[in-house]
Amino acid sequence: MNLSSTIKSIQDIMRKDDGVDGDAQRIGQLTWMLFLKVFDQREREWEDDNPKYRSPMDTKFRWRNWAEFKTDSAGKSQPKIEPSRVISFVNNELFPALSEKMDPRLSPQHRVIKSVFEDAKNYMKSGTQMLAVIQKLEEAIDFDDFKIRANLGDVYEQMLSDLRGGRQCW
Repeated sequence: MNLSSTIKSIQDIMRKDDGVDGDAQRIGQLTWMLFLKVFDQREREWEDDNPKYRSPMDTKFRWRNWAEFKTDSAGKSQPKIEPSRVISFVNNELFPALSEKMDPRLSPQHRVIKSVFEDAKNYMKSGTQMLAVIQKLEEAIDFDDFKIRANLGDVYEQMLSDLRGGRQCW
C-alpha cells in the first residue's frame, strides 16, 4: 500500500470516530500522531549515534512505550495500551506533559515538542478507533525508509491544499 492510500485508510478510520468532525480536525489529529512516530524514529537514530543521548520526553510518553504494537506468541499484533485507557492517557497525561511541562530553554528538541503540542488537540473519543489509526501507522508506513519520511511532507502539503480549496481531503 502506498503512502496516499494509507493516509486515506486512516482518514476512513477517523471518520468513524464521533470526536473528529471534518478534514481540519483529521489533519490536526494525524499531525501530532505522525510527529510522535517520526520523532521516535529520529530518537532511535540519535541513540545509535550517541549512547549518551537522553530523550526530552519521560519514558512513558515516547511513542515506542505506549503506541507501538507488539506481536504476541501467536504472531498477532497487539496494542501496548488498552483501548479503554488510551484516550485518558493521551488527554490527561501525554498532552499536558508535552505541551505544559516541556521547558523550551533546555534543548531544541524540548522547544519543538512544546511548539507542536501547545496548540494540538486530541479529537478522537474512541480508544478502539485511535488504536486502529496507530496500528495502521505502525503496519503500513515504514518510517525507517527515508523516502517515505520525505514523501510525508508532500502528502501533508496536498492535504492542506485540498483543505484550502474546499475539497474533501484524501
